[in-house]
Amino acid sequence: MTGKCDKDLFGIEYNNESRCFTLQMEHSTYIMGLAGADIMAQTGSEGMAERREYLGHVYYGKKLRSGAPRTLLREKEYSYMDGKPGDKCTFMDGFPFEYSFGGTGDFRPNSLEVRNADGFLGCELTYRGYRIFDGKKKLEGLPATFSKPGDTPDVKTLEIDLEDTALGLVVTLSYSIFRGLDVVARSVRVSNEGEQAVILEKCLSACIELPWENREIVTLSGSWARERSIDRRPIGHGRVEVGSKRGISSHQEHPFLAICSEDAGEKCGEVLGMSFVYSGSFTAEVERTQHDALRAGMGISGYNFSWKLAPGEAFQAPEVLLVYSSDGFGGMSRTFHDLFRKHLIRSPYLHKKRPILINNWEATYFDFNKEKLLEIARVAKSAGIEMLVMDDGWFGRRSSDNSSLGDWVVNEEKLPGGMKALADEINALGMELGVWFEPEMICPDSDLYRAHPDWALAIPGRRPSECRSQFVLDLTRPEVRDYVVTIVSGILESANIAYVKWDMNRPLTDLGSAETPGGEILHRYMLGVYELQERILDRFPSLLLENCTSGGGRFDPGMLYYSPQIWCSDDTDAIERLSIQEGTTLIYPPSTVGAHVSICPNHIVGRTTSFDTRGVVALAGTFGYELDITKLSEEEMAGVRRQVEQYHAYNDLIREGDFYRICSMSPLSKNKTDRPSYAWMSVAGDKSEALLSYVQVRGGANLRSEVLYLAGLDPDAVYQLPDGRQFGGDELMYAGFVMDKIWGDGAPSLYHFVRV
Repeated sequence: MTGKCDKDLFGIEYNNESRCFTLQMEHSTYIMGLAGADIMAQTGSEGMAERREYLGHVYYGKKLRSGAPRTLLREKEYSYMDGKPGDKCTFMDGFPFEYSFGGTGDFRPNSLEVRNADGFLGCELTYRGYRIFDGKKKLEGLPATFSKPGDTPDVKTLEIDLEDTALGLVVTLSYSIFRGLDVVARSVRVSNEGEQAVILEKCLSACIELPWENREIVTLSGSWARERSIDRRPIGHGRVEVGSKRGISSHQEHPFLAICSEDAGEKCGEVLGMSFVYSGSFTAEVERTQHDALRAGMGISGYNFSWKLAPGEAFQAPEVLLVYSSDGFGGMSRTFHDLFRKHLIRSPYLHKKRPILINNWEATYFDFNKEKLLEIARVAKSAGIEMLVMDDGWFGRRSSDNSSLGDWVVNEEKLPGGMKALADEINALGMELGVWFEPEMICPDSDLYRAHPDWALAIPGRRPSECRSQFVLDLTRPEVRDYVVTIVSGILESANIAYVKWDMNRPLTDLGSAETPGGEILHRYMLGVYELQERILDRFPSLLLENCTSGGGRFDPGMLYYSPQIWCSDDTDAIERLSIQEGTTLIYPPSTVGAHVSICPNHIVGRTTSFDTRGVVALAGTFGYELDITKLSEEEMAGVRRQVEQYHAYNDLIREGDFYRICSMSPLSKNKTDRPSYAWMSVAGDKSEALLSYVQVRGGANLRSEVLYLAGLDPDAVYQLPDGRQFGGDELMYAGFVMDKIWGDGAPSLYHFVRV
């Protein structure tokens, strides 16, 4: 037995007797096993046999303490395991491979597809060796979870090498686990140790085979301004696939899926969540096979992907995070939240209260000047707002979205004295300045494009498609990345700028480059984006970076590695945001969710909701304003001051606390409310306080008060509301909390419970 699990059964071990690898986590166990076969060699002396061992998936679920149930590999059902190569195909199409491969008889979804130098598709991976060590390696050029200095004993990693001797490939599977969390972080590295180049046509980051029947799948879908809607449906025979071919993780689909039991709800049932730490094109797929097993895979999309791997080169696939919960979707969500806060987000703002900002976009769009911005800032400061963010329109000849992207030179007709003069006056008011950029884009009507038309992605001989009058910069090229870093850094060095909103407003099309092979463009582009943000943050380590992609089009774990918050959606309507933010918090902690109070009627949907409702919904995220504060009534200004007070009172709890969805109108929960309402809670880690937020989406006639069953409290404690009412924690969770009746559509309530 090599490697070991500690007395709390946390750790990784290999058992020589069972030939199984076991990963023990807080409440779950992950097991793989080696299945060997003595197979007659294709070449060599007559009668000689070679030993082949394949890595199979044995188990992933509730914690096992009794050993490895390797019988789940069903080795005796395959004659191939008895040294009879005449029926290898049956084995290949039925064995639960830990990492599947194509072209040699496995017709289920494959993780790795490789063409040799002659163009033939085929791969076969057998076991070579393993390593177990404390801590976790970085993934070169990619975002990934990490072990912090000092906690390496609490993060352990297993690397297993598989090989294809005919191709000269070595495939290294990496598994990391984290003490206190039911998480397996997986990634794959493919190395060419052969003498000829090969072509990778598919290289997923994780594959898992589950002997589950009658399961359901949950995915997140949508479009611009209605991102991350929860979609839940049964898994029938055949394949279910979601993904993006857009070069971004996208508004339309999300790099996430969950497989759950039919009875799974917020508080109960089995859930396996998979989240991809990547921001580009992806695929997530599940197939219910002929034998009613489920094979799930996740990784870079195979669309327009073709990667030449020369001898001596290696390809590193991004990371997939697996979370197992026997406590329903709520348990899964809180595990993802804790993982991201402890082992993914690196920003110095992670555990800090973010500045309350006001963005001028919906206040002015492109029609602003320095005096208008200062007018907004003065009024905002009087209400307790701490930062002004200047959005699109401050550079080049930018008075609409038709020109100037790429020409990052301050328009001094709008901003006399340049960026520094504006920053100095904003700072003199006691506020900070933030600035909007869209560094990945270039307008045809720009000095940059006229000087460097080859810097835009385009297929030779074909004019690329425009979207919002812009093309995409070819970030696969180092000179283009250098230009972006130089120009953005120059602006940030010219003035005291504390925050950057990094926008990206179109998908990638016309995938041609003056230097990069077509099948490598999508992934190399994404590597270029990561390099840009890494270089800028290295130069400006105290910068608060907020990513945005036409709203929530690139809201994913990959971006969180660089920015602690992401603009959740361009739809700021409070009622629409209830479902958008619910889908988002299925994976991401509230501290990452960019959420603002905007004007009514809302600019996207035209709905009018109360100022208080807009505040309650925005408090569930990073919190800020997206309006012309100079036009608010005295009553609304009083509302701003009240919301600012609430933010300072509750943000530590919302940012750091455990998050619970109490009721909603989504298909996520089997015990969803029969009322059109949403409720959620933030509970302190020591259970000393909790904030219950509630929005009655639609009022009704002759209804009794609603009863909510709270969660996460100390059942032995007594909790008190500000009005003096007291309740037992067990009473609130098991008997229920009778809500105060409220009147009207979209009516909100906040309840702050403090342990006495």
